[in-house]
Amino acid sequence: MTNSHETILHINLNTLEANFNFLKSKFPIGVKTIAVVKAFAYGLGDIEISKHLEKMGVHAFWVADFEEGVKLRKEGITKPIIVANPGYRSLKTIIKYQLEPVIFNHRLLELYANCKEKISIHLKFNTGMNRYGFETTDLQEILLILKNNPQLNIESVCSHLSSSNDPNKDDFSERQIERFKEVCKNIEDSLDINVPSHLMNSNGAMRFGSDYNEWVRLGIALYGGLGHPNLKQIFSLKSVISQIKFIKKGQSIGYQNSFIADKDMQIAIIPVGYADGLNRKLGNQNGQVFIKDKACRIIGDISMDSFIADISGVEAKEGQEVTIFSPKYSVSKLANDLDTIPYEIMATLNRRIKRIYRKSKSKK
Repeated sequence: MTNSHETILHINLNTLEANFNFLKSKFPIGVKTIAVVKAFAYGLGDIEISKHLEKMGVHAFWVADFEEGVKLRKEGITKPIIVANPGYRSLKTIIKYQLEPVIFNHRLLELYANCKEKISIHLKFNTGMNRYGFETTDLQEILLILKNNPQLNIESVCSHLSSSNDPNKDDFSERQIERFKEVCKNIEDSLDINVPSHLMNSNGAMRFGSDYNEWVRLGIALYGGLGHPNLKQIFSLKSVISQIKFIKKGQSIGYQNSFIADKDMQIAIIPVGYADGLNRKLGNQNGQVFIKDKACRIIGDISMDSFIADISGVEAKEGQEVTIFSPKYSVSKLANDLDTIPYEIMATLNRRIKRIYRKSKSKK
């Protein structure tokens, strides 16, 4: 089928599968994987990504809110869906679609305890990040409520490492790990049950392993955004040249006349802008794109729906493919150039960009 879109996010499901298999090989047998598909699967498309990961055998999915979970259910996802922030008005919807809320404060715990319907929950504790989570000093009060409400089925206990990517902060991470171990032991001893636990995200799982976690949460590692040599980027953002112009020395380009040509130039207008998620910091010669593998500087301000590149010396024509980022010109490098993180670049890709998924059949 002919594709009519000019700006496309290409997603390679074979590479997603290879990344998943590599990660699984690093964990002890029996460790279960939670695929983090919140924020539209980090911009890559939650439905297609989740459907493929479900076929590959992930244990559960992690979403940000109940609406993301409902969307997956309606599209046929059958594995457990864990809702990181269920909110206080979604209880009936959570139950209807068999979603599993993360309970991180007393208000949520009381809400679900008063419901009296059987429901699977996940308890979250603050071990040092000081974001979501019960305080460890609240444990005895929580245990009392749980003992009096057997309809609340504790599927797991979880927390989050604040600095798992930074070796300089490993001492802090180790303290978080020890606090988490203590919480898990106290829960199991008090309730006389075995409760799976998960503390490790992508960076944590890669750096600290999962010897003391039955589950691991995998997000950006699956998508190849860590810059790890064995985890390949699964996506490429490409567009085309909409128009080519020739400008004279001294002419200006774009809003605010922000670029003045210091020589005669050939320029290309490309239909991707900040409304698509292209960071405006890349304008005015701070960023580059690639045409026929040649780097072309972005000049002038990035507009809402387009930007301009200097293609002087490049044999190009209107309709020519332009690579914004790809496995070769990685989002990790782009993030470093922007002094940001790959997550931000990926998650802010506008949904108006066409996503195309590719999976080649395995040879028999």
